[in-house]
Amino acid sequence: MDKFYAQVQEYLNMEEEIDFKEFNEYYQQVLEYLDKESADLSEEDVWKALFVVESIMSNAQNRAKHADTTKEQKKYKRMAKRTKLYAQHFTKRLHDAGYNDEEIGARFKEMLEEDTATAEKE
Repeated sequence: MDKFYAQVQEYLNMEEEIDFKEFNEYYQQVLEYLDKESADLSEEDVWKALFVVESIMSNAQNRAKHADTTKEQKKYKRMAKRTKLYAQHFTKRLHDAGYNDEEIGARFKEMLEEDTATAEKE
């Protein structure tokens, strides 16, 4: 999960947007990993996974509004829908671990403020 977390931090700190192909490849890699490993993630990796899927979901929702083609728009909407399911799952796991929405929000804010160098060290 560290690899995906470091990569999303890098994407979030970029000045320019990545193209559809790179975004789709990243999405596919994340989903492939989560499809196999999500049940066995440590608590720290659940935090990272939630951050990654929330970032993909938000970005996909925004990209769907500005997609060049209807085909791309549909793909972005599907990405957002699928990552939303994972986000809900990971949020529930954190609630079950005793975190409330305020604590989750505070941790997210901290994660958003991290720079790429910090993310890569973890």
